[in-house]
Amino acid sequence: MKKQKKLTDIFIYLILGIGSIFMIGPLLWMIATSLKDKTGVFALPPQWIPDPVRIDAYIHLFQLETLGTGIKNTIIVSLTVTIIGTITSSMAAFAFAKLRMPFRNTLFLILLASIMIPYPIIMIPQFVMFSKFGWVDTLLPLIVPGLFGNITMIFFLRQYLTNVPYSLIEAAKVDGAGYLQIFFKLIFPVIRPAVAAQFILWFMGVWNDYLAPLIYLNSPEKQTLQVVIANLKATYAIQTDYPLIMAGSVVSLLPVLIVFLIFQKQIIESVALSGVKG
Repeated sequence: MKKQKKLTDIFIYLILGIGSIFMIGPLLWMIATSLKDKTGVFALPPQWIPDPVRIDAYIHLFQLETLGTGIKNTIIVSLTVTIIGTITSSMAAFAFAKLRMPFRNTLFLILLASIMIPYPIIMIPQFVMFSKFGWVDTLLPLIVPGLFGNITMIFFLRQYLTNVPYSLIEAAKVDGAGYLQIFFKLIFPVIRPAVAAQFILWFMGVWNDYLAPLIYLNSPEKQTLQVVIANLKATYAIQTDYPLIMAGSVVSLLPVLIVFLIFQKQIIESVALSGVKG
């Protein structure tokens, strides 16, 4: 039995190792390409280790005004949406999980059903609505909808809160605590690990969002980082300046990669909790 288990483990590690090569390979190639010159990109055989290592692409990249504004706009959108949206999502999850209100489950099912609506269906009506508000070519269409919460986060936190006993909340009410006090002083500390994990995943999603900024933002000074990178591809691909394009992709990926490496434990726990708590 021990020998069979050892062979099984070796086979699993082999499969995972091969899979990791296919997943990490493009990332390493992107970084290597960003450190080459134009001729090194087309060298045969391909150079995985640039020779010589050049940082000209990064120097040129940071000289572009659009990069700075893209990073600034993306930070504004990402942090505003995720910080305020996490608070409203947590409060909504608490309401759906623990508040005794009429049609609670029906409203929650309607909220979940909205996930099944493809974005292209609401894309045009939403654009018309925001256009009438005068929000086109501003960051408001990217920020305002997220301030009201994230349905996936609400669902996850509600499932997590189902394990919190009602007696705990009733005891706090007997002691004179209001619902806001109960949430911020009693409930939020309990769900903080789950909130942290969902916050990280949501931040990564907002940071990498491309479609919505492409639809609503026209002026270069209003565009987010992903649109700026896409414009770099359109401009410099004709000039075969692939090191610059890859350098922009590395800069775009770096914050998300750092967040993932630092908080990967919370992300893995969020997946485990979603399977256990639900």
